[in-house]
Amino acid sequence: MRRALEHARRGLGRTTPNPAVGACVVTGEGVVVGDGSHERAGGPHAEVLALEDAGARAGGSTLYCTLEPCVHTGRTGPCTERIIAAGIARVVAATEDPFPLVRGRGFAMLRERGVAVETGIGRDDAVRLNQPYFTTLRERRPYVILKAATSLDGRLAAAPGARTQLTSAAAVRHAQYQRAQVDAVAIGSSTLFVDNPLLTARLVYRERPLTRVIFDRGLRASPDARVFATLAAGPVIILTSLEARRRHVERARALEEAGATLTTVAGGNLTAAVQVLGQHGIQSVLIEGGAAIHQAAWDEGIVDYVQLYVVPLVLGSGGPALLAGRAFTPASLLEQKVRSLGPDVLIEGYVHRPD
Repeated sequence: MRRALEHARRGLGRTTPNPAVGACVVTGEGVVVGDGSHERAGGPHAEVLALEDAGARAGGSTLYCTLEPCVHTGRTGPCTERIIAAGIARVVAATEDPFPLVRGRGFAMLRERGVAVETGIGRDDAVRLNQPYFTTLRERRPYVILKAATSLDGRLAAAPGARTQLTSAAAVRHAQYQRAQVDAVAIGSSTLFVDNPLLTARLVYRERPLTRVIFDRGLRASPDARVFATLAAGPVIILTSLEARRRHVERARALEEAGATLTTVAGGNLTAAVQVLGQHGIQSVLIEGGAAIHQAAWDEGIVDYVQLYVVPLVLGSGGPALLAGRAFTPASLLEQKVRSLGPDVLIEGYVHRPD
């Protein structure tokens, strides 16, 4: 199963809206004869690739897979049919697929056709690997990662509205790597004004376009923002209100001419805005700021994971603080991980236990 999980990780950042899945075929003598990794939506599933790799040696063997094999026809045919036709004797799957057209039906089909099925081995790792997929199905919203860089005294910048470069080159590289694994990166309109960022995945390879999201309820964004010069890297979605769009007709037209996709959100909270992203095929979003957006996401309970880059610098009380006045401390994160990135320290973990 660990081998199958490693193959599944190859699909991170590439398979949306499908999960990242890995599989391998092992003979009764313990010899691995086939490997597979689902690499992109519309492409062969991991189980099919592993079976093709194994060929005739699949007969009587065990198929290890990180997710329940599909039993329906989508962009590809049912994996269960291929497993049965190949003569697989046993399937060991890490966890059930919560997708409504599968959800236990794949296991049931295999058992009906005489294939032994075992589940639960490697489940925790498999669930953590596909948190965006599971969250989208169960919560009806994308998986939300709150990312921030702070000083030792918890400040995001030297002063309100001041652009402050905090992280080292090593931390910046890591942050770019994270951008390469999510479907979208998001900021508020204030961050767009202050930092005027490109919001691209640089220094790393990314196969799919990266969606850039701007939370802009009042439609304040400028069509001259630098992000609109990077449309080749992926679309730019501005989430705004119907009222603002009606009030600022000319600005809305200018933003669309600059390449923005304007989407109106019913309701004034961030939860509604994040839910709208699901309609654009987004299953994971990295919220990079600013302070007001972080606070809204935290207050509304939609933050699933936190990545906090702490730099060896004290900025003083004049700058905005991360989640000011909120009951947040890095020590409260679950399954916390701490690592050094040059002179900086990355602290990350889950807000609530994944399942």
